Amino acid sequence: MNSTHDTGVVARPASGRTNRTHQLRRLVGAGFIATLAAIVATTLAAALAQAARVDFEVPDGGETIPLSGFAVVTGFFSVVGIALAVALLRWSAQPAKHFVWTAVSLTAISLVPPLLTGANTATTTALLALHLVPATVMIPTLARNLRTRTE
Repeated sequence: MNSTHDTGVVARPASGRTNRTHQLRRLVGAGFIATLAAIVATTLAAALAQAARVDFEVPDGGETIPLSGFAVVTGFFSVVGIALAVALLRWSAQPAKHFVWTAVSLTAISLVPPLLTGANTATTTALLALHLVPATVMIPTLARNLRTRTE
């Protein structure tokens, strides 16, 4: 047997790297499923609000926000949330804790623009509620998938 070609040793990735890769895949997969759920929930809530005669008309230009607009914006910011979670998984010692703190803070900040639009009370109230719908789907899902055994 030639020892330079066959050592009998099988190389495997370090278990920490395998675990981190598995956790990353699980996080991203769960995040995209939650994104789809958030899009459906938000769009359905907006459709129900429209059925209850909320017009979603924003005074600047008098345009009405279409249902597809709710879906697109929800999808975009949900993916931003996934990217934030991935970054914290990579660079934070306590990714779940930091993600929840950051996501809740950003959600609170996102409640300010609907209050400044000058829309009627029904539209403003519906817009505020529609900011909270995807947050209640995305934040717990991503935080749960960021939890490590040491947290």
